[in-house]
Amino acid sequence: MSFDVYAAVTERIIQQLESGVIPWRKPWTGVQNGAYSGTTGKPYSLLNQMILGKAGAYVTFNEMAKRGGKIRKGEKSSMIVFWHQVKVSDTDPDTGEAKEKIVPMLRYYNVFHVDQIDGITIDAPAPVEHEPIAEAEAVINHYTERESLTIQHQRRNEAFYSPHRDCIVLPLMEQFSELEEYYSTAFHEMMHSTGHKTRLNRLKATAHFGNDDYSKEELTAEIGAAALANYAGIETGKTLKNSAAYIQSWLRALKNDKRLIVGASAAAQKAFPPRKLIPFYHESTADVK
Repeated sequence: MSFDVYAAVTERIIQQLESGVIPWRKPWTGVQNGAYSGTTGKPYSLLNQMILGKAGAYVTFNEMAKRGGKIRKGEKSSMIVFWHQVKVSDTDPDTGEAKEKIVPMLRYYNVFHVDQIDGITIDAPAPVEHEPIAEAEAVINHYTERESLTIQHQRRNEAFYSPHRDCIVLPLMEQFSELEEYYSTAFHEMMHSTGHKTRLNRLKATAHFGNDDYSKEELTAEIGAAALANYAGIETGKTLKNSAAYIQSWLRALKNDKRLIVGASAAAQKAFPPRKLIPFYHESTADVK
């Protein structure tokens, strides 16, 4: 009996879902040569980089004081915004049962550019240089070349597939702190592209954000992306957990019916049977990590 990696990955994702509410996190951030946290050395999101308007290190007042610095007279702080995930109790309007859910709340805090502060210096972090993963690149190249599909990399805060242009748009690779997350994102958009009318004709014109058709397509894309990550040997605990969190958000739109994952898994397997997609895939050695 052949090994079914789609079923195995689906089962493990369901186990993650049953462990409770998992907040999804966007796996990319701003560019490395923009504004960044002087505390962590990590780039701020593209939104915050645009708000700040100046590249370089920023710190909070408390961090500045901790380092022994002093704000120059007349200097004013800038605002940084971020989403904070809050777990709240709610009542199901249909059953009256109490349940917990994650609600994103927009928060902010104030920061100062290092040029506004006397008495401290902050060394720029070493640039993150990703070395492409050969197995994952092989998956992408094999598919895009066969299907004449274009992938564009842009400095932006979103990833998507355009059926009209038959084109995938991704953030820059440097915007991902973990390379595996870059490939998981690319695989997700590749999955969407299999639904094009010239391929499996799965994408429905009636689909729009939040409705059932759209939600089911997102489940299919993420299940497929998780399986492709496993095929390519780049699955990590973080990538699997983030896939489960992403799926969970769409399951809520579909009344949390976990059986839909199984259907999405079948659709994903139809889109990418391993022998056609993975040039180095060997059934006898396949395993779930």
